[in-house]
Amino acid sequence: MADVAGIPGPSPRHDVVVVGGGIVGLAVLTALLDAGHTSVALVERESSLAGHQTGRNSNVIHSGLYYAPGSLKARLAVAGCAETKAFCAEHDLPYVECGKVVAATSEDELPRMAELVRRGRANGVEVHELDAAGVRDREPAVRAVAGLWVPSTGICDYEAITAKLAELAVARGAVIHTGRAVRSAVRRRQDVVVHTDRGDLLAGQVVVCAGLRSDEIARASGFDPGVRIVPFRGEYSDLRGPKADAIRGLVYPVPDPAFPFLGVHATRGVDGSVHVGPNAVLALAREGYDWRTLKVRELAGTLTDPGFLALAGQQWRYGLGEMHRSLSKAAMAKAVARMLPGVTADDLHPPHDVMRRAGVRAQAVRPDGSLVDDFLFSEDTADRGDIRVLHVLNAPSPAATAALPIGREIVARLEGKDAA
Repeated sequence: MADVAGIPGPSPRHDVVVVGGGIVGLAVLTALLDAGHTSVALVERESSLAGHQTGRNSNVIHSGLYYAPGSLKARLAVAGCAETKAFCAEHDLPYVECGKVVAATSEDELPRMAELVRRGRANGVEVHELDAAGVRDREPAVRAVAGLWVPSTGICDYEAITAKLAELAVARGAVIHTGRAVRSAVRRRQDVVVHTDRGDLLAGQVVVCAGLRSDEIARASGFDPGVRIVPFRGEYSDLRGPKADAIRGLVYPVPDPAFPFLGVHATRGVDGSVHVGPNAVLALAREGYDWRTLKVRELAGTLTDPGFLALAGQQWRYGLGEMHRSLSKAAMAKAVARMLPGVTADDLHPPHDVMRRAGVRAQAVRPDGSLVDDFLFSEDTADRGDIRVLHVLNAPSPAATAALPIGREIVARLEGKDAA
């Protein structure tokens, strides 16, 4: 982990304060320094950086295949795919451009796969259509009626990237506070007061990249986010044995367009291990990484939220299926076996790294029950229209891939400019 600054004496007034020490927060900090800001700080509630979505995911460098043309996700993920690999190469961080196979396991998935081709090509992503034999040539262990080959997809270590961004930012004069929880960021006439559990900070502008806590901080700051963050836990298993040995890169299903989740996939990581997952089950707390972690007030807030109730009413069958796969290793193995025939529960094992066993996706849900399917940035402006606080309210996958361009996008908005 990067060497980060401790809390100094009386806090000075900064040009900009960034809230949240995940990869998006560090990318914003980097973009601020690149834009010439000399007094910038970042505040993270945990004792170390990248402890939540950034450090608990499948570490895939996404190509931009899935996202609606013209969306922020499409534009920023395509740019971020190239930039993430370039950053890793420049700083000698682990990454592999291994490519990805998207496998259609039944004929009824072919129209959805055709839509992926359309989207990918509209977004400028190289996509090759494969027949069943072509899929076997790329991934011999996979059974499919057809598939796609996306060569630009890769794997990396986002926690290592975040640590390097922090190290570089501190060397350039940024201040990083860890173990300091932000309660609110309240706009005043001339500045913003960042209230923390260890004293206040003053800033000209604030960017809140708080992930699972983003809507809470917005409301506490007197800003209506218009959404609620619903925590969906995704669990991973290590795949071991001959089936794992046969996996060359990344194997994905054809996703259901009704959801922003990409489905259970198999990924060979930069350490050589193969993991499968994630599912998507309602977490019992904002940071509910297992079934034992329950926070009654947080769960009650989710279960009584009109948006979540509408979503549950529409998608309860899907939710029950995800819960079954969470509670039954045999059910998870059956889902994996659709693409990798022969996989059984005996092939699935808890990951050796506890951080890799589960992640929680901070998913924004609207009051009508619809899932926000793009990055969402909301701005709290001063009377003159200047942005004082920018709230990042939806930045799940592919935000890690897109982080560097997201940082520039946000800084351009703060400065009233078009992003480069």
